[in-house]
Amino acid sequence: METQELKKCYYALSDDIRLKILRFLIEFEELCVCQLQEIFDISQPNLSFHLRILRDADFVKTKRKSKWVFYFLNLDNPILKANLKFIKQIEIDKNINFQCQI
Repeated sequence: METQELKKCYYALSDDIRLKILRFLIEFEELCVCQLQEIFDISQPNLSFHLRILRDADFVKTKRKSKWVFYFLNLDNPILKANLKFIKQIEIDKNINFQCQI
């Protein structure tokens, strides 16, 4: 792994929202943007910014289902794999009732 890639990875891990996005993806396996927006109650551009950082670090991947884009963890990323144990310790509300219609 080159220095630039390593910097992207640790930059991605340096923000509370991005860490919590990863934690929710551990819990729910995949989530669409509307679900993440409900969880974090932040603007769509702000959420997109955080998701782009996670994609640039190769921590998350996407797949399209109809008109929805779903995010899931890239478990092949060695930096993410090395930090999963710590990310799993982040407390989240697991009892979320999503309002969006997927």
